[in-house]
Amino acid sequence: MTRHRLVSVPLAVLSLVVPALVALPIPAAADALSLSNFQLRPNAYGTALRDRADALPLVKATVTDVMNDLNRQDDDDPAGLGEACEPASVAGGSTVAIAQSVCFNDGDNATSEWYPQGVTTVADMQADQQWGDGHQPVLVSWYDHDNNADGMVKGVRISFMNRETGAYRHVLLVYPREVSGIIDYDSIRVSQDPTSGDYTTALHAGGIVWYGNYLFVADTARGFRVFDVRRIFDLGASENGTTDGPHLVGYHQGTYYGYGYRYVMPQIGSWTRTADTGAKCTESDQSPNFSHTSLDRSGTDHLLAGEYCAGGEATNGRVAAWPIAGAFSGGELVMDPNYRWNADAAYRLPVSNVQGATRFDGRWYLSQSNGVDNAGTLYTTARPASTTGTLQVAGSQSLSIGPEDLSHWPNGTATSPTRGTFWTVGEHPGKRMVYSVIPAT
Repeated sequence: MTRHRLVSVPLAVLSLVVPALVALPIPAAADALSLSNFQLRPNAYGTALRDRADALPLVKATVTDVMNDLNRQDDDDPAGLGEACEPASVAGGSTVAIAQSVCFNDGDNATSEWYPQGVTTVADMQADQQWGDGHQPVLVSWYDHDNNADGMVKGVRISFMNRETGAYRHVLLVYPREVSGIIDYDSIRVSQDPTSGDYTTALHAGGIVWYGNYLFVADTARGFRVFDVRRIFDLGASENGTTDGPHLVGYHQGTYYGYGYRYVMPQIGSWTRTADTGAKCTESDQSPNFSHTSLDRSGTDHLLAGEYCAGGEATNGRVAAWPIAGAFSGGELVMDPNYRWNADAAYRLPVSNVQGATRFDGRWYLSQSNGVDNAGTLYTTARPASTTGTLQVAGSQSLSIGPEDLSHWPNGTATSPTRGTFWTVGEHPGKRMVYSVIPAT
C-alpha cells in the first residue's frame, strides 16, 4: 500500500463572533415546540477539563501524525468507487446509489464488542475539504457495546480513515481527571462519576462533527462532549506511555495506558441542555435527546442534532440547528458556564427510527434504520416555511442495512456549494461499511 506524506498546515482562522450573554428563557409548555427547549450551556467547571488535558505529561501528536500511521485495512476490498466494498451490507433486492465506500478489516467488521455510530469528514472540518497536503480523512465513532461484560468499559474510539486507500487507525477518547495530585484519564462513559450507575455504561457517541480544531460528540441525555485535535497524545512516543496493557486505561504505577491503543484524545469541554427533561420521546420531554449530529455549510454554518425515537413511541423525535459561531469566541470554544447557546430552528420529524439527520439549502436529509436484515431509507424533506413545525417528506431512496449518522460532503466550491453526497455507516456486525450516497431528490 502506498502511503502519502502529509504536511501539517494551519487551519483557516475561524472569524466567529459570540452573541452577548442572554438570560435563561421561560420554559415552554410541555406540548409546544419551542426553541427555548434547545438551549445549551457550557459545562459548569469552565476550563478544568482543558487544563487537565494540557497538564498530561505525554508527547502530543497531530492529525497528520495519525494519518501517516494508519495500521488497519480490509484485506479483501478496502475501498471502492460506485460499489459496495462490503456486499453483505446491502439488503437483497435493494439498490443503493453508492458514490464511494470504505470497509473495515475482518475483525472490526465482525466484532460485537464495538459498534460504529457517528460519521464526519474533512468536508465538515473545513470548507475547502483539505487536510495537510490534500488528504481528505473520514472519521467514524464506535462505542463499547459490551458495557462492562469483560470487566472493562472502553468507552468510545474514533477511526481516522483514508478514503482513497481504505487504511485507518483507531484513537481512544478519554476523560481527563486528577486523582491524588496525578493528572489521569478514564474512558468515556455516560457518567464520569464512579458513584453513578451510569459509570458502567459507555457513551453511545451516536453522532460526531469535526469542525476546525474541534470534534463534537453527541452525548445522548445532555448535548455534546467536545474534543480538540490539537490535543491528541501519543502513548507509543511517550517515555511514560505504553501501547501494551489492553486491559488498562489511564495512569498505573508511573505509566499511562490506553487499552492498547497508541493515541488518546482527551475531552476538553461540553455543552449541556438547559430545558427540563421528561420521559423520552413523549410530549412532556422538553429537552431533546442528542442521538446524532451533523453540519450544515449552506449559508451560515450550523451544528445540527436530532433524537432517535422508535416506531410505536409517542413521538417521532425532533431535530434542531444552532449557528455554530455561537459556540466560539475568537476561534476558541466558549467555556463560560454563564453563557447560553441558542438554536434558531427546530422541527418534529415526519418518520420514526431516524439515526442521522443533516441539512442543505433548507432541505433535511434523514437516515432511517429498519432492523438487522432490511434496507434502510434516506428521506428528503421539503423546505420548511418557518423555523419550527413538522418536516414533510418529499422523496426517499434505499440505504444499506443499519444506516447510522449522516455527514454531508458538498460539491462545488466553499463559497458556492452544491448538494454533493451524504456519508453514513452501517452498524451491524458483518454488514459494516462506510460510504457516501448520491441523493435522488
